[in-house]
Amino acid sequence: MPTPATQSIPFSDYARYDATGLAELVRRSEVSPVELLETAIARAEAVNPSLNAIVTPLYEQGRTLTSRLPEAGPFRGVPFLIKDLELEWAGTPMKSGCRAYASYVSPIDSEVISRLKAAGLVFFGKTNTPEFGLTPYTESKLYGPARNPWKPTHSPGGSSGGSAVAVAAGIVPAATASDGGGSIRIPASCCGLFGLKPSRGRMTLGPRYGELWNGAVIGHALTRSVRDSAGLLDAVAGPMAGDPYLITPPERPFADEVGRDPGRLRIAFSAASLMPSMTIDPECIKAVQETVRLLERLGHTVEEVPLPYEKTILTEAFFVSVLSETAATLRELSSYLGRPVRSGDVELNTWALARLADGFSAADVAYQKRRWNTLNRAMGQLHETYDLFLTPTLPRLPIEIGTFQNRASEERLLKLVDAVGGLKYLKGSRTIDDLAERSLGYISYTVITNMTGQPSMSVPLHWSADGLPVGVMLAARLGDEATLFRLAGQLEQAQPWFMKRPPL
Repeated sequence: MPTPATQSIPFSDYARYDATGLAELVRRSEVSPVELLETAIARAEAVNPSLNAIVTPLYEQGRTLTSRLPEAGPFRGVPFLIKDLELEWAGTPMKSGCRAYASYVSPIDSEVISRLKAAGLVFFGKTNTPEFGLTPYTESKLYGPARNPWKPTHSPGGSSGGSAVAVAAGIVPAATASDGGGSIRIPASCCGLFGLKPSRGRMTLGPRYGELWNGAVIGHALTRSVRDSAGLLDAVAGPMAGDPYLITPPERPFADEVGRDPGRLRIAFSAASLMPSMTIDPECIKAVQETVRLLERLGHTVEEVPLPYEKTILTEAFFVSVLSETAATLRELSSYLGRPVRSGDVELNTWALARLADGFSAADVAYQKRRWNTLNRAMGQLHETYDLFLTPTLPRLPIEIGTFQNRASEERLLKLVDAVGGLKYLKGSRTIDDLAERSLGYISYTVITNMTGQPSMSVPLHWSADGLPVGVMLAARLGDEATLFRLAGQLEQAQPWFMKRPPL
């Protein structure tokens, strides 16, 4: 039953504020949590049918949460959405973009969910994600494509595409996201948002997981403002007992870094292509060049350097880890189903990745993981000289929906080889190389800091000639989110993006 309009506020008023601003209105009793939630629900009802950001509406659960809010939470009463992957919210579905999990209901709250509740956030739905978060676009067979508010024929990126759409479209000021190869920063770039991937160990995946993808996965949020990202990280950062990684706590709250003078930073940059087959779009190069000029005007020293890593770090060292982790994910699914997973339980590409893992030995997987150390040392050496490393976030503008879907010939070959039980023998074939390079080329900048564990951020400083967002990415030393937040705050002041809105 619709809630009376008197319990909401005009969207034009709601959209003027970030999460920090909305929380301040609640603290001053200028607006109630109920009014904010009903406004968010009304916005969702207006735009979600065309954008497909929210795949599991949980409006009544959200209304219940408004009556149980902590008195002192820093984001008390602010509407919020949860990505439908990894984070367990007790009593609600978590399908992970997979039809085989259609009946799964979370038995407990993840630790991060408990901390977000303690911060006063009001969850009222789950957002669209590709199956198991495996792709840098959001087009699962279960949910269908999420659509970019800036151009609905185009992708918002992935795997946190639904969260990015919801924030960019003004349904919520922030939503959870996670990142194993760029899945916070890619949709941030595609949707004109701020997206920071924290350092390895900064946030817990517990209690269900200790690490995922050999420590490459980390969670956080997509936001419109820098201060929201910092405040949300303050609210949830820190280990849980039993976590495999520990990291030095910040010197002060991250929210206090936003607005602090970053000093004169030394910044390296490159817009070179890692993949010979991947041409960098001129708009992405332009975004880096304009950012270099802005940084120099702000007093920083910026120098061009060669990329400190090479192609096989992705196409071999990272790709083999993805295969093995996908196989492990299907083994978990088998345990849930109580039977072996069948090809019809998951999408063809998910099945193919898991079957390809059969062609690698345990020694292969361990050897490729050891090669990550080469990248760690190369990036560590770069940061002996430079505070930050600037690159494009992506080598392309937001892609049209369907761009990375299998070609008909690839689909037929994968089905044929699987039918005869020989998918593992495609290892090293042209088809697999093409499929791997197409996706890995798209994430060739973002995935580096997942492997090293460094923090990095996509900042929305450029829009293309036809109005599509283009992010630039900056990476810092492991554990140095503070420098990123200080510089991001400076960039946000110098070239504001908060009021840039898609034409909805």
